[in-house]
Amino acid sequence: MRGGGFGLLINILLGIVGGVIGNWLFNYFGIHISDGFIGDIVTGAIGAIVLLLIAGLFRR
Repeated sequence: MRGGGFGLLINILLGIVGGVIGNWLFNYFGIHISDGFIGDIVTGAIGAIVLLLIAGLFRR
């Protein structure tokens, strides 16, 4: 992503919240990537990336 982001602390907080939201949305829609720890990490990472992208749009 371009730019400096929101700073280390805010990026970490947005990433954590995005991971929680990603896991909740994937479970709500019945999307299942894989079993176990790796699936949870991938789902959380996707949610965090999406939230950081959305937050970046509002920053402009």
